[in-house]
Amino acid sequence: MIYLKSEILRIKEEALKNLRELESTEALQELKVKILGKKGSLTAMLRQMGSLSPEERPIMGQVVNEVRTRLEQAWEERSAELDAMALQRRLATERIDITLPGTRISRGHIHPLTQVIEEIEDIFLGMGFQIAEGPEIESDYYNFEALNLPKEHPAREMQDSFYITEEILLRTQTSPVQVRTMEKLHPQLPVKIIAPGKVYRNDDDATHSPMFHQVEGLVVDQGIRMSDLKGILLNFSREMFGESREIRLRPSFFPFTEPSAEVDVSCMLCGGSGCRLCKGTGWIEILGSGMVHPKVLEMGGYNPQAVTGFAFGMGVERIAILKYGIEDMRLLFDNDLRFLQQF
Repeated sequence: MIYLKSEILRIKEEALKNLRELESTEALQELKVKILGKKGSLTAMLRQMGSLSPEERPIMGQVVNEVRTRLEQAWEERSAELDAMALQRRLATERIDITLPGTRISRGHIHPLTQVIEEIEDIFLGMGFQIAEGPEIESDYYNFEALNLPKEHPAREMQDSFYITEEILLRTQTSPVQVRTMEKLHPQLPVKIIAPGKVYRNDDDATHSPMFHQVEGLVVDQGIRMSDLKGILLNFSREMFGESREIRLRPSFFPFTEPSAEVDVSCMLCGGSGCRLCKGTGWIEILGSGMVHPKVLEMGGYNPQAVTGFAFGMGVERIAILKYGIEDMRLLFDNDLRFLQQF
């Protein structure tokens, strides 16, 4: 028993001495395993307690517990000291000179397309319109059939569509929101909404993009006339392009409106006298419009004998190009900060 006790105390003193000399947490952990691990020197001494008499074992057990407790306490204290020393070394090497100028962070900018969409929304909200939304992945029914474009209709060829299945596609226009809104609201009157959103067509050149933005407008009520459409669009054009702007309506064709009209605005560069921008005509096309076709009203749940309506649709990119004098639509999608910072 005396030999065993002396060996345990010797292990304790040697371990405490070595602890004070260690300079890293890795070495500290290695020493701990060497002393207290399954194959450690103190653990080996404990296995010899089986040779002691029943009277000697409690006495030796108390000695062992005191030594183990003291060593574990010493390890924790030395570990805390080493961590503090490591932190001091790290702070010394990572010291920052707070007198140096900071790194300037580039400020973000609202994208010009977002600016134009928000301006369009503000203009029409001011005229009593509400904003409606619809899905970008649309059914063939809402994208075409409910808009008086049945299957095999030749006008479908005007839009090179991205089909997912035979009946599901990426919407080619925001016009499906017209029918969805009428289905949701009927028989409520008036219906007065705009529907901004992304649309998709297989185009990609200086004036077209496979993904672009449109704003659809719809008004349905009793006694709605073409003159109401013209008044709304004249007010929009003056709000967007300047108080001196005038508009004209030219006959056109859209399957979902009858009669239909292309809308031109007097050139904002030359005021209508003729220049490069308007190709000498004094007018620039900005959107398509017309009176809602009776079949579209029926698809939406309204009686075309009792109510009438008008609709219009504009490309946001085209409005932005005209408003800011941008020559290539692709600049709007390149995300070049030198371009975006101008807005």
